[in-house]
Amino acid sequence: MKKEIEKKKQRDRLRWGSPLAVTSLMIILIVAVSFLVIHHINHMEEEKSFERLYEEADSLADMIETYAKGDRGTLETLAAVAATYDDMHSEKLWKLMDSCSNVGMITKIEMLLPDNTVLGRGGERVATEKGVSFESEAARGSYITDREADTEDSEKYTVRQCVPVYRDSQVIAILRGVISLSDLTDEMNLTPYGGKAAMYIVDGANGDFLIDTWHPGEGGNIWGLGEREMAPGYESDQLKKGIVDGERGYVVFVSKTIGEYLYFYYQPMEINEWRIAVSVPESVVFERADMVKTVLNAFLLFEAVCFIGYFLWMFRYVRRTTGEKQRQLETLNYIYDVEKMLFNAHDKQENIAAALEKAGNIISAERVVLWAFAPSGDHISFHWEKNGILEEMADSAEHVSLEVRGEERYIHIIEKYFRQGHSELEVFGRQAIRAVFGENIQSKIQSIAAIPLEDTEGNICGIMAGFNMTGTDAPMMLMKNMKFSFGMFCHNLSRFNAIREQRDRDVLTGLYNRNRYERDLENIYSECKDALTCVYIDVNGLHERNNEEGHEKGDIMLRAVAQGIEKCFGGEHIYRIGGDEFVVFIPGADITEMETASEKLSAALLEKDYHISVGIQCGNGVESMSDLIKAAEKKMYAEKKRYYEQTAYDRRKTTITTK
Repeated sequence: MKKEIEKKKQRDRLRWGSPLAVTSLMIILIVAVSFLVIHHINHMEEEKSFERLYEEADSLADMIETYAKGDRGTLETLAAVAATYDDMHSEKLWKLMDSCSNVGMITKIEMLLPDNTVLGRGGERVATEKGVSFESEAARGSYITDREADTEDSEKYTVRQCVPVYRDSQVIAILRGVISLSDLTDEMNLTPYGGKAAMYIVDGANGDFLIDTWHPGEGGNIWGLGEREMAPGYESDQLKKGIVDGERGYVVFVSKTIGEYLYFYYQPMEINEWRIAVSVPESVVFERADMVKTVLNAFLLFEAVCFIGYFLWMFRYVRRTTGEKQRQLETLNYIYDVEKMLFNAHDKQENIAAALEKAGNIISAERVVLWAFAPSGDHISFHWEKNGILEEMADSAEHVSLEVRGEERYIHIIEKYFRQGHSELEVFGRQAIRAVFGENIQSKIQSIAAIPLEDTEGNICGIMAGFNMTGTDAPMMLMKNMKFSFGMFCHNLSRFNAIREQRDRDVLTGLYNRNRYERDLENIYSECKDALTCVYIDVNGLHERNNEEGHEKGDIMLRAVAQGIEKCFGGEHIYRIGGDEFVVFIPGADITEMETASEKLSAALLEKDYHISVGIQCGNGVESMSDLIKAAEKKMYAEKKRYYEQTAYDRRKTTITTK
């Protein structure tokens, strides 16, 4: 008898030893794969960190080069106007010149005459430059100087954009747009990495700093700063060679100021021998990568704890029924799938539908609701129910069922409950629900389980709730297993939407901004080129209103114009592309309808003593967006010219030149 018992124990050990061995191998394999995946993701994030470093420098270089081209265009226009004047001291001429100060990067405008006399604001003589040959300067044509002393204040450094004034093929003066290097950083908002990094413009020929936001004060020379303690693998000569030769590259050295590695990236610009550079602390460069690494390591730890717990549970309860074990395995797999789906669901929101469906199956709920809070106080609602998914529902949407509307009314009570410090809400039965939510509840809701979702700083960023759970004894435990993943989704969604909205919207008017305008042009053309109308609107008298009544009144004026444009023209393609310029694209080419809308807009604004100039260009079979826009702009300038010639309002006396 004793021998038979021993044989039975031996058979049992053999029966369960194989599954345990296979399970152990599977756990080891999954953990190994997880390590490989995490290593790959970390590597990808580090590469993205370097890509951002390059993009920040490219963006700054593009901005400055674009401003420089725009400044040259302004000066060339002014030079053409100046050529029509016999007297370079003309008050009318210099009134026009001075009105273009503080445009683009230009701080003020000067004029160099053949006798080396320099005229400043109002056409007044400010200096006589010695050692300067007007003939040599004229022979250089249009160019940008390197760093040099200011004409009026020798202790300040400037850069000058020089454009010759031609009359009968002879250079009669040289127009110079003065760029104050000390003021340029604040005026252009040159703040890479949101102000966490520094930027520089270096003259590759001699190492002089044109801009240096890291070291306070004027001027300076990059080679005069001395050598830095370089990180392993980097040499000081590498930096000097790269800047002198106009190469792209970066070095890493120890900052004496903050005591950590600085990543110093440099690249050539299309202006003279200038180089643009960005220095970023290592903690900032890899900020996102470190955050992702922390999250992935936490996930790996969570995964390891889950697997270890699962293995111990399986070792203890291995003889339970196969069905129970299968259900447990499927639950873990579902949770793992939810984590993967939510990893990038803020960018690919179609994943949230599948994630909520799996969550509903995990907790055996008839309906699952996810509320993601926005910084503005609003929320986005995602609903899943057994007969389908309802995404991003609002309280006022007509297609939302009465039951869903009822669930939406619970959000304020549940949110208040969690903000009082509670970590979960689980109620079963009508009486318990009535005690929490009051008498005004739906008759079909029999149970509710909800958890607060938190961001990386521990703030509540959303709520996940399940309704009418069946067939499970522990919905709350399962929901807590998914809490981190859904919390990260809500946090990422909030940041993603905030960044996208900030990037695309003009802060003052709420319309789309210049960045969105540039990105949309190609899509608008491809979708509407068969028939498209461009409306170009410019606000008259904004500069004068700002000067006479203050910028607050000017802002009110711009908002009123923006609201009027939305009301009269409507549509989704309305942009504020400049300080006082707006562009509207409308599919179709009905000139009568557009002129009626324009007249309606002008009349409405006239009641508020606001005036606009409007250019409308309709096109069938549009061949070029640029030509369509320029045609509308040209009409706007023609109307603007007529306005200032004929209007009874004495706001300014400047001739408007059509482009």
